[in-house]
Amino acid sequence: MGRIIAITNQKGGVGKTTTAINLAASLAEANQKILLLDFDPQGNATSGFGIEIDDTENTIYNVLTEECSMDEAILVDVIDNLDLIPSDMNLAAADIEFVSQEDKNLILKNLLTPYKNKYDYIIIDCPPSLGTITVNALTAANSVIIPIQCEYYALEGLNQVLNTISIVQQGLNTDLVVEGIVFTMYDGRNKLSQQVVETVRENYNGNIYDTLIPRNVRLAEAPSHGLPITLYESSSTGADSYRKLAAEVMSKGDEIYG
Repeated sequence: MGRIIAITNQKGGVGKTTTAINLAASLAEANQKILLLDFDPQGNATSGFGIEIDDTENTIYNVLTEECSMDEAILVDVIDNLDLIPSDMNLAAADIEFVSQEDKNLILKNLLTPYKNKYDYIIIDCPPSLGTITVNALTAANSVIIPIQCEYYALEGLNQVLNTISIVQQGLNTDLVVEGIVFTMYDGRNKLSQQVVETVRENYNGNIYDTLIPRNVRLAEAPSHGLPITLYESSSTGADSYRKLAAEVMSKGDEIYG
């Protein structure tokens, strides 16, 4: 049975969507069958694969509002081994529309459960906020990966997301685990980057991935070309880093889930 991994951090600009796109692509490159769910109203994971939202008939919002089925929203093989459910700004209305709905936090879990047998990994790109959308993602997920930018307020953002995860673990998803923290935009020449990594490792008693995602020009360019880094510049340090992260995710998952 496949694993559902939420990529989340309530702080914006930490490389969350970059990690969702490129981890998903690297896992697909490793012959894993992937479903990437763009669960962020900004739709950056959708555009990151070169998909124009105006050209898509259905999004995850249409699934949530029962205007279409999951199968009707899934875009098959946007790259080899990777399917995508797109998103758009309509999803932002979900927090308001579902506020009075019974079992509102279980909507996504109920939708994704039948698909766990069809995919090795379902990757959810969460919005950088706390609300019904993010809580739905965490309730549906088996585990969470938290990207952290190597900058001054990294620990503050980490504490916020860990508090949110703890709340979900206590009431909605007791089996949810923090799969790991991944450092993004790392610059080994910068003392601050080194200090952030050291500080988090000293203060966080949990899994931290060995892979450091570098601050990389090619990695920053790739979304504007509608390609993951593994296809845009396969030999770049950014591509190599996400391949290493994918290998760690597969390995750590074996440890967590046996």
